[in-house]
Amino acid sequence: MTTVPTTMTAIAISGKGGPEVLKLTELPVPLPGEREILIAVHAAGVNRPDVLQRKGLYPAPKGHSELPGLEVAGTIAALGAGCTRFKVGDAVMALVNGGGYAPYCVADERSTLAKPAALSFETAAAIPETFFTVWHNVFERGGLKAGEKFLIHGGSSGIGVTAIQLAKAFGATVYATAGSPEKCEACVKLGADRAINYATEDFAEIIKAETAGKGVDVILDMVGGDYIERNIRSLADDGRMVNIAYQKGSSATVDFMRVMLKRLTITGSTLRIRSADVKAQIAQAVGAKVLPLIVSGQIHVPIDSTFALADAAQAHARMESSRHIGKIVLRVA
Repeated sequence: MTTVPTTMTAIAISGKGGPEVLKLTELPVPLPGEREILIAVHAAGVNRPDVLQRKGLYPAPKGHSELPGLEVAGTIAALGAGCTRFKVGDAVMALVNGGGYAPYCVADERSTLAKPAALSFETAAAIPETFFTVWHNVFERGGLKAGEKFLIHGGSSGIGVTAIQLAKAFGATVYATAGSPEKCEACVKLGADRAINYATEDFAEIIKAETAGKGVDVILDMVGGDYIERNIRSLADDGRMVNIAYQKGSSATVDFMRVMLKRLTITGSTLRIRSADVKAQIAQAVGAKVLPLIVSGQIHVPIDSTFALADAAQAHARMESSRHIGKIVLRVA
């Protein structure tokens, strides 16, 4: 029988601000509710939403943990009522409603996947948030199909390296934007057919040239701002644009005549506020269609760097530097 302590030392957000507001804090160990599991966390992924939450720009929804951290890997320490899929001691990885920067974290068992033995806890912790997000937005909302052309902005980010590989694995031609020759080279090594250096090239002009003026079928955008109008220009007839973040702002001046004439679909989503049922459906799809590709080595989970839990501020500084290529992970235990 696993003995679970009553308190733990976790990373809390002490106030809105820079990485320095992330503080080690003594807190009660959370208790799993109905259909929830308590995970003894070995590793936790660091994601852009964590940074936004720290800045006060992405508050935790009602009922979610106020602690940062949306994906973890570890072993099950306790089961809530009604749990049937796992047993105490099982190694798992999970999309969680916050609380990942801690030795113990609660997860809905339906948003939890068994950790394959071939994967380290650090690698497993880098999977749920990004792979769930990419699968849902690129393939379910964006409807990307084999033979289509796909553009991902921020190709060297955690989302980007995932989107490049998944789109390529499922038969798409892939274009990716990144901000340096090194990052562009990394995108190509991961499978991008053409990487576009946004610091020196206009992606809309490159896409026009690469596609003989036809454009791409699906765009996954995390940038927004002046990219929105250029994305619309870069889409083919019946193209789909999916927005998942707005690093350059969510406002833009757009001529919607182009949207009408090209029959475009513009959509977007944020995973955090979706229902447990929706997250469960995404988890099931990723477990069936994507996880086998990771285990076989067809798709890699590039880890940029790992930090101790106590050094979460350094991990956030690394992410905000934009020098990272791939995922940033915290080692918890």
